Amino acid sequence: MRYWFPFPLLTLGLLVMWIVMTRSASTANLLLGILLSVPAAWAMVNLEPLKSRVRGPGAMVRLAGNVVTDLTLSNMKVARSILRSLRRPPRSGFATVHLTLKDENGLALLACILTATPGTAWLSFDRRSGTLLLHILDLDDSEDWPTIIRDRYEKPLLEIFR
Repeated sequence: MRYWFPFPLLTLGLLVMWIVMTRSASTANLLLGILLSVPAAWAMVNLEPLKSRVRGPGAMVRLAGNVVTDLTLSNMKVARSILRSLRRPPRSGFATVHLTLKDENGLALLACILTATPGTAWLSFDRRSGTLLLHILDLDDSEDWPTIIRDRYEKPLLEIFR
């Protein structure tokens, strides 16, 4: 069984994503989703992903809440910034954040979160120094980006991937 489904949760996740994207749970669509998700999971075997031990369900809930809240607020802030751009153009810039998170999967999740948040983009990460470079669409002086990233994202990720 492990041969056919080396990553069962990934296979199931891809199948569910296929059904949601096609908006159909017909038998033919389910079979096509299985035919696509099983080989995709087999491809992960060749990539040899690092195994992380995930802990801290409370930290996971807190992180999910932070992400949903920040995505919503960031969408509104970017929309407001675009609408008022003729009067006051956004002042974009770069922020440097020093991270203590070393786990590959934790860093990948942080990259996904920061890149998915409107108005921010993960540019580079230096493993030796632990320095992350971000681009921020509307860099407001009142916001301390390194503190926000460390408190809202890195702390829960450190609990989850310790």
